[in-house]
Amino acid sequence: MKRVPVERKRRRPTGSGVVLSVDLIVDTARELIDAQGAQAFTVRKLGAALGADPSAVYRYFRNTEELLLALADRLIGESMADFALSGDWAADLRELCLCAYRSALRHPQIAAFSTIRVTGRPHEQRAVETGVGLLLQAGFDDATAVRHYHTLIDTVLGHAALDAGVARLAPAQRAADERAWQAAYGALPADEYPSLHRVREHLPLMAGSAVEPALDLLLAALKGEAAGRER
Repeated sequence: MKRVPVERKRRRPTGSGVVLSVDLIVDTARELIDAQGAQAFTVRKLGAALGADPSAVYRYFRNTEELLLALADRLIGESMADFALSGDWAADLRELCLCAYRSALRHPQIAAFSTIRVTGRPHEQRAVETGVGLLLQAGFDDATAVRHYHTLIDTVLGHAALDAGVARLAPAQRAADERAWQAAYGALPADEYPSLHRVREHLPLMAGSAVEPALDLLLAALKGEAAGRER
């Protein structure tokens, strides 16, 4: 049977009077996963939250995989909503990457799967188009622009997945991990751990996110490489 495109489907109210749509289903899935986590998400729970039979979801999405990819792409779109080009390719790349990072941290439960998937959908396509375009603007050749974008975005999404995992920890767990840098590492004896003893006052820095320092290091290297190409 030929699948009817979503935009051509007739919207009909469910038994509870709710009119289903792609946007409503994706928004409700987001709320459920934000609240309960991706592992606990089921179409049965989604149907209950929508006030519809779970099978109704499959009129809009072939399977759960398609729904989750649509949700991941929606978040990319939201992360790009306020992004605007400034004319400075390095600053724009930095902001583009941080948009993706901040989106993951706003939805840490969704980041558990969204940071490792390729949606292949319009919002992701636009984000990749923008990132690769900025690197081409900087003067990199085609293959180098793609490699550098891959390095940048995977670095940022890797940090996003790590920091989102930390955000999913219980507050007591996070606090214990933060204290460990001072209590467990800061008190190590100088004769056995001379380097850690020397930097002991700065070890609490390890409790924070390293995403911006990592991004700035990469961008500094890219700016240096781009400047070298101009000479």
